[in-house]
Amino acid sequence: MSKVAVLELEGKKFEFPIIVGTENEVAIDINKLRDLTGAITLDPGYKNSGSCKSEITFLDGEEGILRYRGYSIEDLADKANFLEVSYLLIFGELPTKEQLQQFETDIRKYTLVNEEMKNIIDGFPKNAHPMGVLSCLTSALTAFNPKAVNVENEKDMYEAICKIMGKFLVIATWTYRKSMGYPLNYYDNTKGYVENFMRLMFELPTEPYLSNPIIVAALDKLFILHADHEQNCSTSTVRMVGSSHAGLFASVSAGVSALWGPLHGGANQAVLEMLEEIQANGGDADKYLAKAKDKDDPFRLMGFGHRVYKNFDPRAKIIKKAADQVLNTLGVNDPILNIAKKLEEAALVDEYFVSRKLYPNVDFYSGIIYRALGIPTDMFTVLFAIGRLPGWISQWKEMRLNKEPIGRPRQVYTGYKLREFKTIDKR
Repeated sequence: MSKVAVLELEGKKFEFPIIVGTENEVAIDINKLRDLTGAITLDPGYKNSGSCKSEITFLDGEEGILRYRGYSIEDLADKANFLEVSYLLIFGELPTKEQLQQFETDIRKYTLVNEEMKNIIDGFPKNAHPMGVLSCLTSALTAFNPKAVNVENEKDMYEAICKIMGKFLVIATWTYRKSMGYPLNYYDNTKGYVENFMRLMFELPTEPYLSNPIIVAALDKLFILHADHEQNCSTSTVRMVGSSHAGLFASVSAGVSALWGPLHGGANQAVLEMLEEIQANGGDADKYLAKAKDKDDPFRLMGFGHRVYKNFDPRAKIIKKAADQVLNTLGVNDPILNIAKKLEEAALVDEYFVSRKLYPNVDFYSGIIYRALGIPTDMFTVLFAIGRLPGWISQWKEMRLNKEPIGRPRQVYTGYKLREFKTIDKR
């Protein structure tokens, strides 16, 4: 007999099925709660509510575990590249050598962005935030691809996936080129996906751009680590928007906007802004560590601890090594990064931080890498979006294929009861 949860409300008892996931996650299925009882649950931020069943990502915050389609994040970051992981997330299995080559070839077919897109980006002021520009450009892709994607047609779906994978990387880098006043670059189909990101960003017409394999490898790992993270704010947004049968480009555009916030994808930008503040106020890391420990002081260390992980962020362990390699390779002597290293060293041994498990997280280390590469702070979240793209695609695809209903949360109304309307001369 299946297990059930029993709810007693106003003297009546109601039974609801228990759902158990493959990793023994337990959920109470309250799909019929309102029909049976007339009541709803109240769960601000949906911290205790499961919005879907998903086969994509498993996350255990208490144990510090992250897996994509059953594969550990440690193995994927060490043994796979970003396009392999993208294929895994979107299609469910790691590709064969032939499938991976075909996937990359098919992405390259769609890397050329319509020239009219330049008219759209020219309409933004130079100081527009790159994430706002990226969201608009992603949505604008719909205008150049007006045909709705038939999710039941594998060929149509595959083409749409390759199209957004190819064009998103290009328009993401265009947001930087626009802010710098540089000419817009085009994808080089003779080079790899992550290597193209670096040259799209930094190659100038006056000189050739030589890529550094250590930097490309570090960025490849970062993109893998950011590729998916279960039902976070931006992913839930993509699924919510897609549940109305909005198209893939429009749904991803909404995900970009959700990611923009400082409590989500903007966290690595907040790390650098904090480090810059410390530097501007004398650069005394010890002073700010003391402020962080003072419960009466409003200052908080950004990039330490995590909302989900109650242990060391498994992604941070991987990217810390890559960050050290990048800094050693580039030989960077930056006072901002020196402050970061002091904060990191203290947090890893200081009893206050260790006892509270306030370890440096992936946002802390990714911010350090981006700073070392000379990437402007307001571009950090754009790089996060590039990494998260295959996760958004896979979640959108799963939601549509599962024929999930349109998202429509309920509320508990706390406003006025019925009031008598008074004409304007009596107010």
